[in-house]
Amino acid sequence: MSITSLTAVEIAAKLRSKEVSAVDVATAFLDRIAAEDSKYGAFLAVDRDRALGEAAAAQGRIDSGDASLLTGIPVAVKDNMSSEGIETTCASKILKGYVPPFDATVIEKLKAQGAVILGKTNLDEFAMGSSTETSAYKFAHNPWDITRTPGGSSGGSAAAVAADLAPLSLGSDTGGSIRLPASFTGTVGYKPTYGRCSRYGLVAFASSLDQIGPITKTVEDAAILAEATTGHDERDATSNPAPPVSARDLKNGSLKGLKLAFPREMYGEGTDPEVQKAVEASLEALRREGASVDEISIPSIPLGVTTYYIIAPAEASSNLARFDGVRYGPRSEGQGHIDVVAKTRAEGFGHEVKARIMIGTYALSAGYYDAFYLRAQQVRAMMTQQFLEAFQSYDFIVSPTAPVVAFKLGDLSQDPMQMKMLDYCTIPANMGGMPGISIPCGFAHGLPVGLQLMGAPMEDERMLQAAYCAEQLFAVSPKRPPAL
Repeated sequence: MSITSLTAVEIAAKLRSKEVSAVDVATAFLDRIAAEDSKYGAFLAVDRDRALGEAAAAQGRIDSGDASLLTGIPVAVKDNMSSEGIETTCASKILKGYVPPFDATVIEKLKAQGAVILGKTNLDEFAMGSSTETSAYKFAHNPWDITRTPGGSSGGSAAAVAADLAPLSLGSDTGGSIRLPASFTGTVGYKPTYGRCSRYGLVAFASSLDQIGPITKTVEDAAILAEATTGHDERDATSNPAPPVSARDLKNGSLKGLKLAFPREMYGEGTDPEVQKAVEASLEALRREGASVDEISIPSIPLGVTTYYIIAPAEASSNLARFDGVRYGPRSEGQGHIDVVAKTRAEGFGHEVKARIMIGTYALSAGYYDAFYLRAQQVRAMMTQQFLEAFQSYDFIVSPTAPVVAFKLGDLSQDPMQMKMLDYCTIPANMGGMPGISIPCGFAHGLPVGLQLMGAPMEDERMLQAAYCAEQLFAVSPKRPPAL
């Protein structure tokens, strides 16, 4: 079996036994990216020399006995996280050529562990989208069918793992941008509790919703990557003081006796019956293992998408004001400061980003703030309260991750409302700051289907335990895209 098809845990075992070297591992992935990524569009930047240098240093740590589990393991990073010396564009023309002078906290932590940064992955521009089609540079393609989307906005990170271009990747999740691509590509996508992973160095989209997390082949890999990248960070004012997410007891959980709730509202109008069938089969399998799955009602769920598309654009309109052609990226020349800023932003931002900035600015403007933004925050508080009440009686909430399987590229480009409804099941976790994870649970139309588990805030470790048990039960992860 090729080294690139292994999980991170399997590669780490080979490194520890000296069966392969860290340079061998990095070279295998870099060669595969060079040979295959033109089909998938997963990467926006790869620095081969830098990666091989980090791999050589990692091998030195392994040889000296100073290695962690991630030492010598390659990682791909979404291109909205600052990386010292490597271009960071957020897949936008307005940041073309911008090379940060510092690393995001998550990258600092990975380097401290001796992980090897392969490069930066493709995304929807500024993480605004659900298909990676709003990237200013190229589409990303789903390894299960390259005519289809890998989802978004972390589509490049998910495609990289599914196509064996990286064993681990980091994405960011504002309304489902880790979990949706994981569902579409048959990978595992985990969004930690808000605040458990530092956002320092993450280019902000919607600061009260953004969260960095892993996309991997297995729950075990996700837990190990989360353990390495989470923890308190004084440079992020929203960082939770709790210790890092622990993977120590990951395999000590059980499905027997777990109380799971399935909100009936999670089957929205656009749910594909074949997806529903796959999810129902997985719920039945959970019942056979001793978990109870009760149907409940959380009435605010259908309000999530419209509420999110007021709050997120409002925060984006403020966060993206800094991109003016003066401090970052290229500048369009004009007559006077205002003309320069107007031309730079008109030429630098794509259509989706401009639309969200305008919606957000409108929602925050005098006379409309109370009618839209304040009302949306009230609905958010109500939704959060209803989920917390459910967690008083149940361990976790389960649902499909996405209402459909991966669709053909271009199919929804003229239907923005349908595109936004893809986040219907994932948005509640962001609204309430809850942890959520998508694991493969079956197939519909020959394509992967994801099951989502959501837990109460700070219940990350227990949720990962349950997800690990469910993953073993479903045994879907070993299946790989037919083209590989």
